[in-house]
Amino acid sequence: MSSNTSNPVFSCEFFPPKTEAGMEKLLVAQKKLQSTVNPEFFSVTFGAGGSTRDRTLETVKQLQTNSANIAPHISCMGSTREQLNNVLDAYIEMDVTRLVALRGDIPEDGSTHSDLANANELVEFIREKTKNHFHIEVAAYPEYHPESASPEDDFKYFLNKVEAGADSAITQYFYNVDAYSRFMEQCARANLDIPVVPGIMPITNYASLTRFSDNCGAEIPRWIRKQLAAYENDPESLRAFGTEVVVNLCACLIKAGAPGLHFYTLNQADATLNIWNQLNS
Repeated sequence: MSSNTSNPVFSCEFFPPKTEAGMEKLLVAQKKLQSTVNPEFFSVTFGAGGSTRDRTLETVKQLQTNSANIAPHISCMGSTREQLNNVLDAYIEMDVTRLVALRGDIPEDGSTHSDLANANELVEFIREKTKNHFHIEVAAYPEYHPESASPEDDFKYFLNKVEAGADSAITQYFYNVDAYSRFMEQCARANLDIPVVPGIMPITNYASLTRFSDNCGAEIPRWIRKQLAAYENDPESLRAFGTEVVVNLCACLIKAGAPGLHFYTLNQADATLNIWNQLNS
């Protein structure tokens, strides 16, 4: 694994709050993270089938009030070209210069109407409309996307996104550093040299982590899962163990040359700050 940059780039991800109280808490979390981690950017997710389109736009506006660099997610699932054009125009007007381009999740009702079928078509669409205005991030899956027919198909989809014009990538979270190392070796063999930043998920709750991991295809190694299960009714020990696991993972990744870290904050600052402070102690 080799580094694409001598100075690691750190970033944090939020999701659009549903209430005013949630937005107020998010802005507090953002300030805490900004003052300590000083991320290169904060990304903001986009709900399945465009379900949070307006809330994502509003969250970006609110987060920009703290003079932060915001990278909204943009998804083609459930969106027409006209809707995508409108969103891109809005972000250009808001001086947004970075996007995370994704196919997006299929809505729970199964409706999949979209003018564009997948992320590489979305990247092409953004490039055609906006040229090089946006730095475009795409997703990478070291442990393979759960819908992929094979590892070969999965990597081909990633290659298509890079060829369409992606500047860099953020991975799905993982706890097995070997999966990331192997993915980077595949990139090297394919002569891909864009930065692929590991996604980092703090461990704070056993039930929610296992449920989400099972759904998205992220493996929790057996030794970690067993220990988390043992601490299920001991939140303090679970958080301490989870922080230790993730700090060690981050340290290994940076030492091995990862170009940065992208923290999935779940709109909370404390878990990410605990990892950051131990990593830099």
